[in-house]
Amino acid sequence: MGFRRSVLVLFLGFLLLNLCAPTLARFMVEKNSLAVTSPDSIRGTHDSAIANFGIPQYGGSMAGTVVYPKDNRKGCRSFEGTPYKSKSGALPNFVLVDRGDCFFALKVWNAQKAGASAVLVADDREEALITMDTPEEDLSAEYIGNITIPSALIEKSFGETLKKAIGEGEMINVNLDWREAVPHPDDRVEFELWTNSNDECGFKCDMLMEFVKDFRGAAQVLEKGGYTQFTPHYITWYCPSAFTISKQCKSQCINHGRYCAPDPEQDFSKGYEGKNVVLENLRQLCVFKVANETRKPWVWWDYVTDFQIRCPMKEKKYNKECADTVIRSLGLDLKKIEKCMGDPDTDSDNPVLKEEQDAQVGKGSRGDVTILPTLVVNNRQYRGKLEKGAVLKAICAGFEETTEPAVCLAGEVETNECLDNNGGCWQDKAANVTACKDTFRGRVCECPLVDRVQFKGDGYSNCQASGPGRCKINNGGCWHGTRDGHAFSACLDIGDSKCVCPPGFKGDGVKSCEDIDECKDKKACQCPECSCNNTWGSYDCLCSGDLLYIRDHDTCISKRATEVRSAWAAVWLILAGLAMAAGGAYMVYKYRLRSYMDSEIRAIMAQYMPLDSQAEAPNHVSEERA
Repeated sequence: MGFRRSVLVLFLGFLLLNLCAPTLARFMVEKNSLAVTSPDSIRGTHDSAIANFGIPQYGGSMAGTVVYPKDNRKGCRSFEGTPYKSKSGALPNFVLVDRGDCFFALKVWNAQKAGASAVLVADDREEALITMDTPEEDLSAEYIGNITIPSALIEKSFGETLKKAIGEGEMINVNLDWREAVPHPDDRVEFELWTNSNDECGFKCDMLMEFVKDFRGAAQVLEKGGYTQFTPHYITWYCPSAFTISKQCKSQCINHGRYCAPDPEQDFSKGYEGKNVVLENLRQLCVFKVANETRKPWVWWDYVTDFQIRCPMKEKKYNKECADTVIRSLGLDLKKIEKCMGDPDTDSDNPVLKEEQDAQVGKGSRGDVTILPTLVVNNRQYRGKLEKGAVLKAICAGFEETTEPAVCLAGEVETNECLDNNGGCWQDKAANVTACKDTFRGRVCECPLVDRVQFKGDGYSNCQASGPGRCKINNGGCWHGTRDGHAFSACLDIGDSKCVCPPGFKGDGVKSCEDIDECKDKKACQCPECSCNNTWGSYDCLCSGDLLYIRDHDTCISKRATEVRSAWAAVWLILAGLAMAAGGAYMVYKYRLRSYMDSEIRAIMAQYMPLDSQAEAPNHVSEERA
């Protein structure tokens, strides 16, 4: 047993060397620009290293004020309350903390809970910038996946300069700029995901599987629209030649040790073996190649997500039979995929996996791929949380302005800039309308279009609904009220009219409209027999005795006179009806008499002057004489 463990440790050591050796030589630190805008004494631009967690603002920039804690300067403990939450109208706070004593991610998490909008970590040694990564020892911690603010590492000397200026009472304004982090913006973005089919490697596997499921829809929309060119990749390692015939290599490798993957359970005596993972990785690569040949490369996302759901290791379904079922359900050519995979037992290179190993070596500015998962956008390794909104924001930053697809302008890329103090933009909480639009290029204060009603204004302090339909949205920002079942509004749904109190009210029409007492000073109901009763928004007039009030003439008349007048009106209405009926009957009589006379005249004339085109008419006269 001791020898077996020694061999295992030695073998894993070789794999680790194969993994780390390129890292030391070719790992690229992705940087963004940090510019000090004030005070003038330290004004300038510096590099900062983007962290491998949180959500960097790819394609945009963020201005803020640097704050250095009086205690807990390394940020390893929680801060009391939210001392770094910016006040309304103020710039966001960037908390500066020192490196050391705890994980980078924990420092950022504590600052985020305290209200910080970004975190700068000052290095504690003079060295080239490194990428702050999530701690492998603490991947189960809840805070790892909940960090949403950006963070960056700065050089020790620059950090000392900032601390000194803050100590002297200076207010330091800085600007973090990510616009060069994803270079070469054009009308198409190339991105690749270095992934793995293994679903039993803990937190990172779970995070990767969740990301693939969540991002599938957006990825397919981008690919089908021709906006992106996506390529999946899979990392494999080779077994040292001295161990190719060992049990460990045979269980973890195919093609005689050329392509290997670690044992999923890290236990050679049970469960799945590393070579099972290599074979499924190879199958997923061939699914992509065959789908790409039919000009449907986005089917890869369907296969991978379906395989995760239907063929998990935990249910012992991670095998060829289950994979073939998924392939057939997607309408892919199974024979072509098997031909692409080749023979895993042959002592020769596999063209597909050989190409993958060559691609792991960095070219240009990308650096070697040594970490799973790794996302590469426009040949730059993505830094930040592997989460749908954050990744989509990074991809969208690769497009030139005005060429972005619609998905880049939708809510998919929303961050918390509009959630924090509404981004400093105008908002109407009652109508749930805001001018803050949070895009991948930063927050924009722009009066919105809501239900086909355009708001107009500067977007910062004022937005007003305009045009037809504006009164439907919170009464167009005008006064409105309801009492005793009666509703009134100061909004006129005509053009861009201002708020005007309705008849019966007075006021500015915006904040208030007060009822006018029409009965005061005898302004209404001025007739001698009238008595006035004021109501909300109107008035009622009552007449004394048996009189009826006529509002149009402001007078009272007798109800009996009204009844007599109504009776005579009915009589006249009946007479008019009879006259119309008599006139109608007379017209019918005249018409029939004339028709009869015409026929008699024609009959008489036909006896003396017969017409060729007319049949002989009946002789009414001879019939009378007979």
